[in-house]
Amino acid sequence: MTAEILGSAVQHGVIAMLIQLALWPLFGVWSAGAIAVALFLGREIAQHEYKGDGPKAENWDYGLLQHWNLDSCLDVALPLLFCVSLASLVWALRYYRART
Repeated sequence: MTAEILGSAVQHGVIAMLIQLALWPLFGVWSAGAIAVALFLGREIAQHEYKGDGPKAENWDYGLLQHWNLDSCLDVALPLLFCVSLASLVWALRYYRART
C-alpha cells in the first residue's frame, strides 16, 4: 500500500466526516453518516462504469461488480469507518450524559 493510496483514503474519510457534520442538524448523526458514505460509494461505482465503456454501454451492475481494487475499497471503507466512529462517539457521549 502506497502513501498516496492511504492519503487519498484518509482525505475521503475526513471529507465524509465534514459532510456528516454539515448534514447532522437536518438528518441526525447516523443518517448524515449514511448519506456521506453513500456519496463516496456512488462516486466509486461511477468511476468503475467509466473504466468500462461508459455507463450507457454497460449493464446496470457493471460498476458495482467490476474494477474494484485496494484503492477503491479504501476510498469507501475509510469514510465508512470515520462516519461510524463519529456517530458512535456522539452516541456514547449522549449515553454517558444521560447516566450522570
